[in-house]
Amino acid sequence: MQGLGVSILDLPQGRSDPAPRRPAEEDLLAERARGGDRLAFARLYERFAPAVHGVLLASAPREDASDLVQEVFLLALRSIARLEDPASFGPWLLSIARNRARDALKSRRTAVELPDELPVKLGTETKDEEDGEAERALEAVRELPVAYRETLILRLVEGLSGPEIAERTGLTHGSVRVNLCRGMKLLRERLAKGSGR
Repeated sequence: MQGLGVSILDLPQGRSDPAPRRPAEEDLLAERARGGDRLAFARLYERFAPAVHGVLLASAPREDASDLVQEVFLLALRSIARLEDPASFGPWLLSIARNRARDALKSRRTAVELPDELPVKLGTETKDEEDGEAERALEAVRELPVAYRETLILRLVEGLSGPEIAERTGLTHGSVRVNLCRGMKLLRERLAKGSGR
């Protein structure tokens, strides 16, 4: 799983992070952004872009995830004035991301297969193998229940810690820890079956 930057089979079973503290600064930034402060919204973008990318990667086509991040934030910018509680910015934003991922899957057209006779660029075989391995691992994660899928991608792909996942998703630290632990167990089992171990 080199393409994702970490070996899933080598990760620890669990860890005890301190309970997350909801940053008052995020609430203040959301309140200011709700009032039209573009700089505050830009700071929220910096903090939440990895979480949004992870949520999209959990469901939407991998090649579309980066573009969809931009769409999610554009949708959020256009509707942030209607956000009732600035403290719920993270969960609100991630629900926009989930909806956008669903829409992207619905509107995705069937890909046209290219003929086998097309020439292959030299030197792309190793990259193709790494991409294939990363794609297989991502598909294994996508087969998991949604709660496990999102928290695993936020941890393994986006590199967020347990407390950071809790802060950005609105989940409790305990829920994140349980989702990561159970999700890792299921993922290890699936990957072990797939590799013939």
